[in-house]
Amino acid sequence: MGSFKSILGATAILLATSTAVFAARTDLVLGLVLEPPHLDPTAGAAAAIDEVVYANVFEGLTRIGPNGEVEPALAESWEVSDDGKTYTFKLHDGVKFHDGSSFDAEDVKFSLDRARAADSTNAQKVLFEAIENVEVVDPQTVKVTLSRPQGAFLYNMGWGDAVIVAPESADGNKEKPIGTGPFKFQNWAKGSSITIVKNPDYWGEPVALEKAEFRIIPDAAAAIPAMLSGDVQAFPNMPAGDALPQIQADPRFEVVIGATEGETILSTNNKKEPFDNLKVRQAIAHALDRDAIIAGASEGGYGVPIGSHFSPANEAYVDLTDTYPHDVEKAKELMKEAGLENGFKATIKLPPPSYARQGGEIIASQLREIGIELEIIPVEWAQWLEQVFTNKDYDLSIVSHTEPNDIEIYSRPDYYFNYQNPEFNKVIEELDTTTDQAKRNELYKQAQTILAKDAVNGFLFELPKIGVWDAKLEGMWENSPVQANDLTAVKWTE
Repeated sequence: MGSFKSILGATAILLATSTAVFAARTDLVLGLVLEPPHLDPTAGAAAAIDEVVYANVFEGLTRIGPNGEVEPALAESWEVSDDGKTYTFKLHDGVKFHDGSSFDAEDVKFSLDRARAADSTNAQKVLFEAIENVEVVDPQTVKVTLSRPQGAFLYNMGWGDAVIVAPESADGNKEKPIGTGPFKFQNWAKGSSITIVKNPDYWGEPVALEKAEFRIIPDAAAAIPAMLSGDVQAFPNMPAGDALPQIQADPRFEVVIGATEGETILSTNNKKEPFDNLKVRQAIAHALDRDAIIAGASEGGYGVPIGSHFSPANEAYVDLTDTYPHDVEKAKELMKEAGLENGFKATIKLPPPSYARQGGEIIASQLREIGIELEIIPVEWAQWLEQVFTNKDYDLSIVSHTEPNDIEIYSRPDYYFNYQNPEFNKVIEELDTTTDQAKRNELYKQAQTILAKDAVNGFLFELPKIGVWDAKLEGMWENSPVQANDLTAVKWTE
């Protein structure tokens, strides 16, 4: 009998061991280059906010899928009136916020009214500008009336800036975000990591991961060893630097080069002398050698050249890189025509990413060839947001605008480029009310061409998405149609 028990015990141990070996992991550590300033996507412009909470912690009426498509989210369905001005959303039943409070039409009304209010701090307040009225029909039905048809309304409702929040917890979302998503916020160790955990009471399809930690790793020097050692299992936007070929050759990892919505530009203060002079901006455009900038400042040299503010991945993209081809002599002629043949001095404020810091050095060298001496001023993100984005206290800067289809920012009268062109604004106004996709694409092309000819900014390259993750992971996004690390479909295969 004793030996029989021993056999049974050994079998049980073997089974338990086998189960442990073959059970799929349920935890994940992702590398994040930039730490968000806070965690409320309805109150900040930083892409890093959405990179943590979009679709994971917070949800909107709609959501943007991995290929840029509009999908249902908190709204299970909707109807649009014949005149295109009234949207009636049917909401999912039984949805709760992470603090246990119920979600219903009142929360939708609160969120949309809050976003469009006069004192709104929403970074994309323009998304809600066409909303005339939000009416609660019943707890599961909300009617949104627009002042005019808006071709991108359902898409707009899928932005991180349009997620639904509760009046009871909205004020605390910067530090302790409370949404309706499949993950709940657990902890934020400032300067180190942000942890989210599975929401056991989620209304929809449950996620496979029990826990995900976003670890703040700002540069390649730290990112490479973290990835190679296994401390980090995924880097959706990897600062790989020169080590990318080494990682690509390692069978433990999958390396996926995708597209983003990140137009990387030499931001220019169009109202500040001498940048208010078109000839000066044209001279700068001719002086920029995109190939050299991409080779030295784009991750792995994978950036795609752009000639206007639009993603090459979009079907409405038009290649305008030859509007002002690299031509130093032509740039010098334009400087002379502007009365500045002896050049001038200016400042360039550079935020932390390598595309900005390294790109700034390269651009300073290129502009020096035509007599423009740049003083390089490194700034942290908080300083950039305050000085450049909010106060417009700058000459030049370098930044990637990662918001989707955001060409309309050039029509905003108070936007930090300080650019105003009635012809451009007219195109954007027509685009806003046009629902026919072919016509929208034509208007997008017109808008791109105006910006290119006006040399509003130095249009450099589209930020590549270099995704690196454990080969056993599946469900990570190849492209970045929105600023997100959507973990809702991510799981380990063994």
